[in-house]
Amino acid sequence: MGFGSTTPLLRSFDEAKAVEFYVDFLGFQIDWKQRHEPGLPLYMQVSKDGCVLHLTEHHGDASPGATIRIHATSLETYQRELIAKDYKNARPGLQKMPWGSTEMSVPDPFGNRLVFTDFNGTDPDTPRANAASDD
Repeated sequence: MGFGSTTPLLRSFDEAKAVEFYVDFLGFQIDWKQRHEPGLPLYMQVSKDGCVLHLTEHHGDASPGATIRIHATSLETYQRELIAKDYKNARPGLQKMPWGSTEMSVPDPFGNRLVFTDFNGTDPDTPRANAASDD
């Protein structure tokens, strides 16, 4: 038995706003769109490098307000690129975390939050020495 990668579903409400945020601002690409017929909700896949997200307007697929963590490298460079775009709805900052990572939290137009995390060369799956223990 084995497991593969995960694909988060994020609720969206407006195709134009989703494209403006995920494609124009964050730099994702649209891989495909699916709509059963005109006027019905949109379901689409966007991706950037190894990160794949599904954005859905379907009511039962997801609830707004989700938070997802996206592992990233060179986060400072990416943050500078985003700031240079002068996007009117977000000016994400970087935060150094006590456990050694750097994070950039970016809310989307639909109430979801994307937390880009750079583990600064450490393995994100290895517990840190200063991490809390269940013992």
